[in-house]
Amino acid sequence: MSTLTFTVQGEPKGQPRPRAFARKMGSIHVARFYDSDVADTWKNAVTLAVIEAARRDKWLPTLHAVSVSLNFAMPRPKSHSGVKGLKPSAPAYHAGKPDVDNLAKLLLDRITRSERIWRDDSQVVSLTVHKFYAVGNEQGCSVSISTLEI
Repeated sequence: MSTLTFTVQGEPKGQPRPRAFARKMGSIHVARFYDSDVADTWKNAVTLAVIEAARRDKWLPTLHAVSVSLNFAMPRPKSHSGVKGLKPSAPAYHAGKPDVDNLAKLLLDRITRSERIWRDDSQVVSLTVHKFYAVGNEQGCSVSISTLEI
């Protein structure tokens, strides 16, 4: 079994939904779709972290099943802080948007697109995702990928 671990720095974003609009072309309306650019900075950070980790550890793309663990440290809102620091009522876990499945989807899709770790994210047979508030400004995602060789 081989394991690759790395951290992606930045504010985690979920996979945005495709957007649609109608445009009149002559006498008919045509639907057009586009991807929102709201997560582009996060997507680029993920891609760079994947490439750097694969290069650093001399990781070769695997054809085996893999287990993935994702730990998302989300930014804490200012309303959680008081004059003396963190309020006692401030929650530890981030139970709001974005959803953990959308966070994981974006990250797994970017790993697949990098072509450095696996052939397709269908190789992921075990996925553990945690979402919590970051301590200080340490927001991002720690990633652990293990091959499950038979």
